[in-house]
Amino acid sequence: MKNDILNKIDIETLVNKFYEKVVVDETIGFIFTKVAHFSFDIHIPIMVNFWDSILFGSTNYKGNPMEKHIDLNKAIPLTKTHFGTWLKLWEQTITENFEGQNANQAITRAKNIGAIMQYKIENTNNPKSIL
Repeated sequence: MKNDILNKIDIETLVNKFYEKVVVDETIGFIFTKVAHFSFDIHIPIMVNFWDSILFGSTNYKGNPMEKHIDLNKAIPLTKTHFGTWLKLWEQTITENFEGQNANQAITRAKNIGAIMQYKIENTNNPKSIL
């Protein structure tokens, strides 16, 4: 039996394992390595704080992920395939390493966050569709 995601150390494990998959993925890896110039040293602590705030209500995360993704979308259009791959890798990383209520919540929250980001990005690109 696997443990649930219980604390920030577990989140750090999850985020590290997830990004190890992401940067080598043939569908989205290039976005992180070539477009966003992903740095483990910079990005991992930010994402750990983000997920700590999402799962445990910490106030350590300071940032605007929507703004970052809208800016990224200007450099490379982010598609449903990109979001789907991101979510698939997230779910895969969680199910390989954790199980329980918080693990399930991390998957559900990621699905919701991804859907909201997709919607906002699509409507930023096509403002008439909001009307």
